[in-house]
Amino acid sequence: MTVSASPTQLPLKHLRRGKVREVYEVDEGRLLLVASDRVSAFDVVMRERIPFKGAVLTQLTAWWLRHLEGVVRHHMISADAEEIVALVPELQAHREAMAGRAMLCRRTQVFPVECVVRGYLSGSAWKEYRATGTLAGEELPPGLLESSRFEQPIFSPATKAEVGHDENITFARMSDTIGAGAAAELRRLSLLVYAQGRDIAAGRGIIIADTKFEFGRVNGQIVLADEVLTPDSSRFWPLDKYNPGSAQPSYDKQFVRDYLESIRWNKQPPAPELPADIAARTSDKYKEAYRELTGRELGS
Repeated sequence: MTVSASPTQLPLKHLRRGKVREVYEVDEGRLLLVASDRVSAFDVVMRERIPFKGAVLTQLTAWWLRHLEGVVRHHMISADAEEIVALVPELQAHREAMAGRAMLCRRTQVFPVECVVRGYLSGSAWKEYRATGTLAGEELPPGLLESSRFEQPIFSPATKAEVGHDENITFARMSDTIGAGAAAELRRLSLLVYAQGRDIAAGRGIIIADTKFEFGRVNGQIVLADEVLTPDSSRFWPLDKYNPGSAQPSYDKQFVRDYLESIRWNKQPPAPELPADIAARTSDKYKEAYRELTGRELGS
């Protein structure tokens, strides 16, 4: 399994480059997603890479999707390089570059909303609640602390911003955007998938504080797409260290954010240099999340 230092060059039509993923067209009905080791913070992509981050995101998503079979339809065909090469022979010479970090998927018409589920009060939700007592303008119970657990998980949709931050929106606005029927189904599926993931993770000593999903349509059917329950799309906390009333330790790029805050960076491009130890410690956290959830070392 290789460390990704630059965008993977493959003999396929390159459709777009995200903050982390390269998206290639295989044919009319299939895409290849290749996750790099890029890391972004405060919506700026750092120049340095986080070793093995892309493999963690891809393989953890694949692990979750296998566990969610029968719960929700999804877009994954395979995240195994050998299987992908067998299905797309022109990638034969690129097996090593793809190993661990490529996912062959059904092409999906993605809904233009982020389906956020919050089980705990943290991040932007905590900032809004502290200021106004609301989440996306809707009242929450008084007296909650930072990192408080909600009695019931809250579906809290957001816009999909092309640049800058996503914006929390009401369910009514989501319904206006994609239609009431589709909005109701995405809410139902999001809460169902979160509940499944939360319970599986809790049995492995991890709290999933919140997460975001993307859904789309394939042949008229709604499917779960993109990454699922990873340290990039979710807030993972160690269960044995949970203590409401403050921010919690996490399995993600918090080392990067904390370092950037400590040097008083203005959060505008260009990104400052990340010290090697910050990148290494962040990599260790991603690999630890994978190990704790799956019970396996990455690549085994």
